[in-house]
Amino acid sequence: MPDDPTPALLYRLNQNIMALGCAIEEISTWIDQRGSTDTYERVSEHLEVLADNADTITELMADLTARWKPEEPAEPED
Repeated sequence: MPDDPTPALLYRLNQNIMALGCAIEEISTWIDQRGSTDTYERVSEHLEVLADNADTITELMADLTARWKPEEPAEPED
């Protein structure tokens, strides 16, 4: 695990966002064509990215949460 997991987390989140966009695009193409097994396979491939990244994202978010330290409350000025 890297010292700062933020870049890896953001990278994986970005992958998921892109995969969702691609999957939605593929679904809309499928609807336009009224069904296609090729489209189903492409959508499945994009959704696999989401599934593959889910565990890593969960682990990285847990690591970030464990490392997070709340800010010290500011002392009120007189």
